[in-house]
Amino acid sequence: MPILPIDSGRYGSTEMREIFSDERRLQYQLDFEAAVARAQAKIGMIPAGAAEGIGKAAASGKVTLGRVAELEAASEHDTAAMVEALSEQSPPASRPWVHYGLTSNDVVDTSTCMQMRDAFAIIEDKVAALGQTLAARAVEFKGVPAVGRTHGQHASIISFGLKFAVWAAEMARHMDRIEEGKKRFLLCKTRGVVGTGSLMGDRALEVEKLVAKELELHPVEAATQVIPRERYAEMQFLMALIGATLDKVAIEIRNLQRTEIGEVAEPFRKGQMGSSAVPVKRNPIKSERTSSLAKILKSLVSVSMDNIPLWHERDLSNSANERFTLPMAAILLDEMLDSMSKVVKELKVDAGRVVKNLDMTKGQIYAEFVLEALVKKGVARFEAYRDIQRVAFAALESGEQFKDAVSADARIAKQLSKKEIEEIFDAKSHLAASGKIIDSVAKLVNEKCRR
Repeated sequence: MPILPIDSGRYGSTEMREIFSDERRLQYQLDFEAAVARAQAKIGMIPAGAAEGIGKAAASGKVTLGRVAELEAASEHDTAAMVEALSEQSPPASRPWVHYGLTSNDVVDTSTCMQMRDAFAIIEDKVAALGQTLAARAVEFKGVPAVGRTHGQHASIISFGLKFAVWAAEMARHMDRIEEGKKRFLLCKTRGVVGTGSLMGDRALEVEKLVAKELELHPVEAATQVIPRERYAEMQFLMALIGATLDKVAIEIRNLQRTEIGEVAEPFRKGQMGSSAVPVKRNPIKSERTSSLAKILKSLVSVSMDNIPLWHERDLSNSANERFTLPMAAILLDEMLDSMSKVVKELKVDAGRVVKNLDMTKGQIYAEFVLEALVKKGVARFEAYRDIQRVAFAALESGEQFKDAVSADARIAKQLSKKEIEEIFDAKSHLAASGKIIDSVAKLVNEKCRR
């Protein structure tokens, strides 16, 4: 019976959830045991026939969750139960060499990294796709002037496409972060009880190198019984960081969809209901879901940091919570990426409302440019600043258009001609370097997010 929404399939793709299923987890562990046996046989540490028998048993499908559960009920040790179940299916001559020189956490940590290897492959593809979508939308709205807001107030004019470009650039950098991080956190360990290689002796590192290569992982530089938990914390942080960027996108979309702003709207399919009570509502539910799940992702980083200091060569204080943290993070991030990819791709932008909002303050958004023009005429900055502020506040009180107030003010009009004032109050003349920025980001995304 499903307990959590993840269990019922509410969140995450089938592809991602499958990676963390009990059946798949068991197979990762069996694949690891087989890879170790093959590596040991390759350097003559165990008989070649023994490795072949272990490999066939691991791939046979006869080592079942049911049998492992039966054995664990007696031993109260899940890894030992898996090893025993694998031994039962291996030929008699292979059985002495099953799990040779290994300890439980060699299996647990390496198979976890195998899971995360496959999880990050999915995440990378989705980050790349979202980056490309964001870049395309940035180019689409490159020439559309919009309100730039700071502190929740109208500040100056930006290209509407610049919003998407900022997000797209972060997706490109997330691709860098994942690629750079792989060698640090997708690790293989085969070094036994306290990380010395003990039973395998001075050839232990040869085994680990071979296993890592086969499993597309990286040998750990040094470890105790466990891979250092800084590596897991980095994985957790990276997923939370990507989630935080998605949250940033979601919050901006939620704000721009507010009735008072109305510049964008999430896709709303036929038959969808925004509210059970108010038929006219179209709530930004996917963006809100993303913001909600981002809170969980961020909270998991704290748990992973607490797991870093363990007693001596290890204890079990990290073990139980790690059964939740990495799978939850990967599955929830997968859900967030799917949600925001759909939202961004199908986001409805009301260009008319974007333009209308520019004049919401009756032209006061151009104050920065009036100031610049006066400074270029030789007026002292703070003298010009106070004149503009005086005129702007008076216009706000009276409801007058700021351009008209500027034109009518003797001190300002003495410096600026009517033609110059008209040019100042042309929104498209204030996009500045937006076009170049957006084109540069599009090029970056094309380089980093090409799949």
